Amino acid sequence: MNTNPDAAGDNPISFQHYRDLPREMFAESIPAPTASPSLIELNENLLVQLGIDASWFDSQQALSLLSGNSINEDNRPIALAYSGHQFGHWSPSLGDGRAHMLGQVKTAEGKYLDLQLKGSGRTQFSRGGDGRATLSSVMREYLLSEAMAGLGISTTRSIAMLATGDSVAREKLNPGAILVRSAQSHLRVGSFQLAHAQDAKLQSSQSQPVRSGVKALADFIIAKHFPELEQSTSKYLDLLSTVGKRQADLIAEWMLVGFIHGVMNTDNVSIIGETIDFGPCAFMDEYDPHKVFSSIDAQGRYAWDQQPRIAQWNITRLAETLLLLFDENEEKSIELAQQRLLEFMPQFQKSYQAGLIRKFGFSYSNEQTKQLTSELLAVMERDAVDFTVFFNSLTQVAEGGSDQLVTNLFEDSDVVNALIKQWQELRAKDSETLLSMRQANPAVIARNHQVQFAIDAAVENNDFLPFRRLCRVLANPYQIDPVDDELMTPPEFEERVTQTFCGT
Repeated sequence: MNTNPDAAGDNPISFQHYRDLPREMFAESIPAPTASPSLIELNENLLVQLGIDASWFDSQQALSLLSGNSINEDNRPIALAYSGHQFGHWSPSLGDGRAHMLGQVKTAEGKYLDLQLKGSGRTQFSRGGDGRATLSSVMREYLLSEAMAGLGISTTRSIAMLATGDSVAREKLNPGAILVRSAQSHLRVGSFQLAHAQDAKLQSSQSQPVRSGVKALADFIIAKHFPELEQSTSKYLDLLSTVGKRQADLIAEWMLVGFIHGVMNTDNVSIIGETIDFGPCAFMDEYDPHKVFSSIDAQGRYAWDQQPRIAQWNITRLAETLLLLFDENEEKSIELAQQRLLEFMPQFQKSYQAGLIRKFGFSYSNEQTKQLTSELLAVMERDAVDFTVFFNSLTQVAEGGSDQLVTNLFEDSDVVNALIKQWQELRAKDSETLLSMRQANPAVIARNHQVQFAIDAAVENNDFLPFRRLCRVLANPYQIDPVDDELMTPPEFEERVTQTFCGT
């Protein structure tokens, strides 16, 4: 590691564009100092992809700033405010309770990315929490976010992971850590809900001028991220459609690799359509449409198969905040919003079905392929067949392997043999479809037990080799070296992780 501050490049955190938002959308907030910070992991591959000089991030100056032991007086950190529905219940006052926005960094393509610290101490929105993060929760987000990136799914990314030298009290004392996170935007559906609530307060007050924080926020998002909407005569309706489409596509991509987010509250729904806030999320092993991992999701609200419905519910909450921008007539505005909201499920089904067709190696979709995929999924559920193993094995059969790679996964081989025979007759045999099939079916995912093994090794033995090995393999999950084959294997019964936790 380069520890010479004089050798560091210039600080790439250039400005704080969230200061252009209405004042109630953020609060000045200074990270808490840390005892003896050290850099655990720097995502140099990501910095290279972004065209950002890694030398500053690997310097003493960066370590001091990213650990909360110093601040840039010319670009002071803030915490973002938002509201939200949490498990369907309205929470008017939320916000970054353990995160500090340092500003934006410019990529080689001229785009700007947020740089945020997570686990960096209390803010005005901590609501009694300590604002800290455990090494376990930081490692989990680092691994899961990088797994999503390796799968080609839109996601926030982890730039670095720091140990703080402090202890964090949860059920027991845990080593503390800070995640340095990047994103196109940290604005959420909950951001619009806060702006809408603030507007309502102003409109009911005779002493305050009436203005629209929702409009300011919508204009900000359009200017920064959707400039193609600027000239539209229905740009706010188009914004709703754009956000909805991105969410529909994102949920389809999650489900096609067996991902369950676990806390799809409106304050965890990115306006940009990135996967954000990796808490009790997980990839399922055996195929179960009703699968839930989150320890706080007792009713299965955010189960694997409920994610599209919940996503549409969340987008409907966004639409409610934008109604006054659609049309001056309330009834007309509601009608216009409903028309756009009706686009969501067809868009999700289109994206999901197209992905499912690729996973099964078909070049088209018709009643026969739909019936066959439905029957195979039903047998997978009945026999609790591993989701990732099945599709990877099916791809291997398409590549020339024995049918037994698939049929051996099931209890009733006669039934599956007949289904595989139909599949062989229906699927395309061309190389282009085969390549598409492989690109839809990872050989390896961030399995819960492997993630937990890597975390335990680091926390209990200060051994980060399993973590770094998993990072390396997850960066290219569609090809795997034989020496890493064990990372493809489903857990033994005693290794199964049945519950995941948010880390707060």
